[in-house]
Amino acid sequence: MPQTPQQRLGRFGEDRALAHLSAAGLVLVERNFLCKVGEIDLIMQHGAHLVFVEVRRRALGRFGDAAASVTPAKQRRLVHAAQFYLLRYRQPPPCRFDLVAIDGEKLSWIQNALEM
Repeated sequence: MPQTPQQRLGRFGEDRALAHLSAAGLVLVERNFLCKVGEIDLIMQHGAHLVFVEVRRRALGRFGDAAASVTPAKQRRLVHAAQFYLLRYRQPPPCRFDLVAIDGEKLSWIQNALEM
């Protein structure tokens, strides 16, 4: 299926985030988890923790930086999608939400970006 330029940029951002997190020792569990309540860009294992990763990319700062684009509504959708994902576990592991914010060429990894 053909991708729009925006989808290609999003995929490139996710690829960069995945490479960065993998180099830091995280292991990919699932990519682009989609359910009826939302989507999670990357789900990774970091030691005993399951890490739900939101990747945000902004080319220019005129609409705010990438981290600021994670609105309260987006945070709620992420939490609900994570809760949906965790239904597959009999005993859910410890979890956290991380954010990879890409502003132009600068990548920032924010651990524990929101509480569950």
